[in-house]
Amino acid sequence: MRRLLMSLMMVLVTGVSAQAAVQTKTVTYKHGELECRGYLAWDDAVQGPRPGVLVVHEWWGLDEYARQRAVQLAKLGYIAFAADMYGEGKTADHPDNARQMATTVRMNVDNWRKRATAALDVLKSQPQCDNTKLAAIGYCFGGSTAIQLAYAGTDLKAVASFHGALPAATDAEAKATKARILVCNGGADTFIPEAAIKSFRDSLDKAGTKYDFVSYPGVVHSFTVPGADARNIPGMKYDKQADEDSWKRMTKIFAEQFGK
Repeated sequence: MRRLLMSLMMVLVTGVSAQAAVQTKTVTYKHGELECRGYLAWDDAVQGPRPGVLVVHEWWGLDEYARQRAVQLAKLGYIAFAADMYGEGKTADHPDNARQMATTVRMNVDNWRKRATAALDVLKSQPQCDNTKLAAIGYCFGGSTAIQLAYAGTDLKAVASFHGALPAATDAEAKATKARILVCNGGADTFIPEAAIKSFRDSLDKAGTKYDFVSYPGVVHSFTVPGADARNIPGMKYDKQADEDSWKRMTKIFAEQFGK
């Protein structure tokens, strides 16, 4: 009898564990007439509203890497939504196609910001999300997208850009920025010119905007992406130490800004 009871208890515990785990689903939403397909991740073992983090993909589109970053955030107790900035779930394998899609979005800054805001609105609408504690992170193209949200005066506690392009802020944009900005950049990243870094930093320094800028010596573009080396593109390579350090810095800023 005791052995039977123990077996039943194991079944019950296993059943609860299986249910209390990270959940994911595709969420279809609209930006104007464009249908977008984002990816939501949350841990259903966490009770009540929790901080929300928008994840914006690289120029390749909303791929498995961006989705896994959302899952990683969910495991930390956040609710995360990976945006679809190209619409219809489009992704690219060739850099020329990726560049074309990213450039098309960047050409209209106002529309670029509105598309990112549409994804943020999806995150905010989730019952598990605490709308007073929001952040946005991004990689490459996604990093500059997160910064554009900050420049638009979006009510974010923090934004983090990983090997992202660094647009300089106008005086008005710098003053409108509410989010604490974290930039993690490869010190040997040939995709991000030194002149662009200087313009970016000068524009924020002039306005007294708070930000953290981290440069990893000898590290190149896409240093957070384990599969970057497989693309055989010069100047793109994964760096485990920089990846782990930049993630720790992000989570530390989140803890400070979210008060947890």
